Amino acid sequence: MKSTMQDVPLTIGRLLEHVSIVHPDIEVVTATPDGSRRRTYGEIGERAARLANALRGMGVDADQRVATFMWNNAEHLEVYATAPAMGAVLHTLNIRLFPEQVTYIANHAEDHVVVVDASLLPAFEKLLPTFRTVRHVLVAGPEAAEADLSALQATGVDVQLYENAIEAAEPTFAWPAVDETSAAAMCYTSGTTGNPKGVVYSHRSAYLHSMAVAMGDSLALTAYDRVLPIVPMFHANAWGLPYAAMMTGAMLVMPDRWLQPEPLVRLIQAEKVTVSGAVPTIWNDILGYVDEHHSDLSMIRQVACGGSAVPVSLQRALQERHGVKMIQAWGMTETSPVASVSWPPPGVEGEDEWQYRGSQGRLGASMQARIVGDAGIELPRDGESVGELEVRGPRVTGSYYPEDDAESQEKFHDGWLRTGDVGSLDRLGYIKLSDRSKDVIKSGGEWISSVDLENALMAHPDVVEAAVVGIPDEKWDERPLATVVLRDGATTTPEQLRAHLADTFAKWQLPDAWAFIAEVPRTSVGKFDKKVIRKSFADGELDVARA
Repeated sequence: MKSTMQDVPLTIGRLLEHVSIVHPDIEVVTATPDGSRRRTYGEIGERAARLANALRGMGVDADQRVATFMWNNAEHLEVYATAPAMGAVLHTLNIRLFPEQVTYIANHAEDHVVVVDASLLPAFEKLLPTFRTVRHVLVAGPEAAEADLSALQATGVDVQLYENAIEAAEPTFAWPAVDETSAAAMCYTSGTTGNPKGVVYSHRSAYLHSMAVAMGDSLALTAYDRVLPIVPMFHANAWGLPYAAMMTGAMLVMPDRWLQPEPLVRLIQAEKVTVSGAVPTIWNDILGYVDEHHSDLSMIRQVACGGSAVPVSLQRALQERHGVKMIQAWGMTETSPVASVSWPPPGVEGEDEWQYRGSQGRLGASMQARIVGDAGIELPRDGESVGELEVRGPRVTGSYYPEDDAESQEKFHDGWLRTGDVGSLDRLGYIKLSDRSKDVIKSGGEWISSVDLENALMAHPDVVEAAVVGIPDEKWDERPLATVVLRDGATTTPEQLRAHLADTFAKWQLPDAWAFIAEVPRTSVGKFDKKVIRKSFADGELDVARA
């Protein structure tokens, strides 16, 4: 029997139309040095139409890539909505990558237009001459009118002010009927090994991801929420929060470049933020600030945290001292990105609840997961068998861009994505990751979880951050090296930290090499960069103590 339901495409254009018509008075707030500037979804709908007309005039008439080099702000949201809705492809450039990586990505994606924040011009001016396919640049932001554009213009590329282009364009646009399976956006992995890899999201995957993020067992977004995406819009579409907010009519509060604890806390309080998302390092800094200044964060009902393992100690401190409920989410650029959320099963309380909240959670209904051993055989869902996590579903990419990319042969097989994460899966579908495959420590033939050691170390009151890596050992092949950032004034010794771990870990799992460092090196998206730590050790740059 054939269905008689209407076949209406699931597209980002539908989200733009919905939010600008149904929620026209809800605001998008962008932080400024001394306050904020405001724009409604209704105004954004008109500005999107004007931007689409301006981009048409620049030759964007098919699936050309419209790139952004921007902070989280209202103008970035306008490009987020406009480029896919008009049939083009949004491509967010990671402003924190090394210049040669940004050049590689822009050329690999064949970007046609770049929208850049005026505050980022000093960095962008050096990049533009290396972009082979870019023909037009739009300079956005309050400082754009006063910016010196001569360096950009000297490249021969057409350079315009974003606001001028919008004001000169018609306020209505004939939005095309876009195939939901066509490309909507591109995002490149952070490139920790080799060149960054391109992931192409379809309209359908972005729409389904927005629904998943908004569901009650994820972030439960509604039009009553005020959402602060601290996670950058250039990184995996800010975990889908902008599109999910458009779907639900939630107010968006954009931090722009003001990402330090004091302006973030001030913004949270001023705009009465209810939901936020950021990596653990950001919230660790916020925790330190609110502890010291006794700031009120009680208006926040939920914080999504991910990007790297979220210490239970951080979750407990925020909840017990400040009433902020933090929930761990897991995903990858390749999974759109949010794939699982660590809400505990109904009825689970006390210490058992924290065990679940310390996991990576379980996948939503449209996603599947399995654990695969060294021989490529699926392992039992018993919470104990350890192997590589593989996932599949309608929000998971099937290949890197372009489809014949050689890396695809290694990362995708049998319809599953090999995540590179090592861990277990229990009977209820909860994922517990112990390491990245490239970071796992194998000592004397047994695996030691660097993530578990890091979380336990960061639960010590004198420890701000800790990263654990494997270092060569003649007898055991590898042993754990713990690099630790202590709080100001702390004089804690390796012996004391080792004793702190001894209640939880077997003696053979304990680090016997220690180094106290000023800060843990991070990747462009805020994750611990363990390859830098390993290189520092190999080069003799760490002051290593034995305990």
